[in-house]
Amino acid sequence: MIEEEQPRSDTDLVIVTGVSGGGRSTVARALENVGYYVVDNLPQALMLDMAELAHRAGGTARHTAMVLDVRSRAFSTDLGGAVQALKERGYTPRVVFVDADDEVLIRRFENVRRSHPLQGDGRLAEGIAAERELLREAREAADVLIDTSHLNVNQLRSRVEELFGGEDARRLRVTVLSFGFKYGLPPDADFVLDARFLPNPYWVPELRDHTGQEPDVSRYVLGQRGAVTFVETYARLINATAPGFEREGKRYLAVAVGCTGGKHRSVAIAEELARRLRELRVVANAQHRDLGRE
Repeated sequence: MIEEEQPRSDTDLVIVTGVSGGGRSTVARALENVGYYVVDNLPQALMLDMAELAHRAGGTARHTAMVLDVRSRAFSTDLGGAVQALKERGYTPRVVFVDADDEVLIRRFENVRRSHPLQGDGRLAEGIAAERELLREAREAADVLIDTSHLNVNQLRSRVEELFGGEDARRLRVTVLSFGFKYGLPPDADFVLDARFLPNPYWVPELRDHTGQEPDVSRYVLGQRGAVTFVETYARLINATAPGFEREGKRYLAVAVGCTGGKHRSVAIAEELARRLRELRVVANAQHRDLGRE
C-alpha cells in the first residue's frame, strides 16, 4: 500500500528577513526555541528547493524557517516572486520582516562598533538608507512586521514565541536528575540538592539491592524525618521561580539531586520531586544518571 503524500500546505514555512541590526538573529533563535528547523543566510534562489526538502523530510522539518540576509550574494529584491513560486507549488509561507527606527539602528551599530554591510566608504546612515530601498517591497509584502525599536532581546523573543510557538513551547521544562556524588557533579545542573542527610537504604540488607524507583525503597526514603519537607520546599521554590525563568527566556532547568551512589535516596527524591512539580502544573520529568552504575 502506497502511503499518501501529505499536502504541501501542511509544511509550516516561515521566511524571516529585515534590516541589518533589526534582530533577525534573535528571531531565528526564538524560532528554534519553539521547534522550528532554522536555515540561516539562505540564498533566495534556494527557497523553493529548501521547502521541497523540508516537505519530503517531514518530522521536525515540517516546521522550517528560512532567514534571508541582504548581505548574501544571491539575495534578490524579488522576494514577492519567490513567495509566489512557493504558493504556486502549494505552500503557504508566512513572511516576517524585522525593522527598527534609523536612530535605533545607528545606535546599535555604534554600540558594537561595526559598519553597516551596505555602508562601503560612506556614512552609516547611507548604508541603512540603501538597505531600506533594497528591502522596501519585501517590507510591504510581509505578513508579520515586528518593529524592534523599543524591544529588548527578551521582549523580542517573547513576541516571536507568542506568534509562532503556542503556550506549551514557551513553558519551562524541568529535568530532575539523580546522581551519585562519588561520580562527580552534573556539569549542566542549575540547582544541586543534597539528599545525603537522609539515612542510606544501602545499610538495610533487604533494600540494598533495590533502587529508589521501587516502592519499598521509596517508602523508606520518604518516610524519614525531613524527607517530605525537603521535597515540598524545593517544589515550591521551583514553582515560584518558573515564571521568572520563562520571562527571561530559559526553557530548560536541570535540578540535580545527589546521594552517595545515585541508587537509592537521590532516585527516590528525584521521582517524588518530579511528581510534585507536575501536580503544580510544572512540566517535569525524572532522569537517573548513575542508576545501575554500581
